[in-house]
Amino acid sequence: MKTCRCSVMGMVQGVGFRFWTVRTASALNLTGWVRNRSDGAVELLACGTEDAVAALQEKLWEGPPYSRVAQVTCTDALAPDPPCPDFSIQY
Repeated sequence: MKTCRCSVMGMVQGVGFRFWTVRTASALNLTGWVRNRSDGAVELLACGTEDAVAALQEKLWEGPPYSRVAQVTCTDALAPDPPCPDFSIQY
């Protein structure tokens, strides 16, 4: 299992990026969370197989139709304890 924390910058708030991330990550059988940050970025933590995490990292560059991704930064992270039961939006 692999866990990563990603920050996505650009026009990523107010365009459905968090909802798109939940659908995309869930389709890849990932668990974790996604949230807006006060600096205008979207942050997420994803846990799953190495291939699924890598696939999400690639898809983050696409985002939903009205987003404009300028930068994606991902780093390895520790798995949450307790583990996330699914992929959800944090408010």
